[in-house]
Amino acid sequence: MHYLKHSTIDMDLLAGELAISRATLYRMVGSRDALLGEVFWALGRIFLAEASGEASGTGPDRVIHVSRLFAEMVTGAQQLKRFVAEEPQTAARVLLTTGSDVHHRAVDAQLEIFEASRVGGEPADLRRRAFLYVRLMESVVYSPVLGVPEMDFDLAEPALRALLPA
Repeated sequence: MHYLKHSTIDMDLLAGELAISRATLYRMVGSRDALLGEVFWALGRIFLAEASGEASGTGPDRVIHVSRLFAEMVTGAQQLKRFVAEEPQTAARVLLTTGSDVHHRAVDAQLEIFEASRVGGEPADLRRRAFLYVRLMESVVYSPVLGVPEMDFDLAEPALRALLPA
């Protein structure tokens, strides 16, 4: 709720809102980046669930449909846009590196989407494909963090499809 209200996490303000000390807050969450990672993953999980619920069909077409809906939700999230504009280095660190669990969780979620869409294959191969798929999706939805203009999903779709087993 703090993030949605402020489009960021201010640890001093959050500690005050929770009526705890900053030291207690840091003991509870580890770091601001870790807390932001949890917030971004919670939002991402909501977007993925909504996109998965709206998508129909099976196979690669369903995977692409889920991805398109997810991309629309993320790129339309005003708080995330504001956060990325104001704190691009923090956004890159939290969203795109292994310093937080966001990327790892996204790969696991992509594997679940493959499974729900009945996209099969050898588990190790599917994990590698999911990793690459997520990296490409990150390029689409977080292009401002990467310092490029907003990426159109249609441009990425052929590459995304190429990562899906036939």
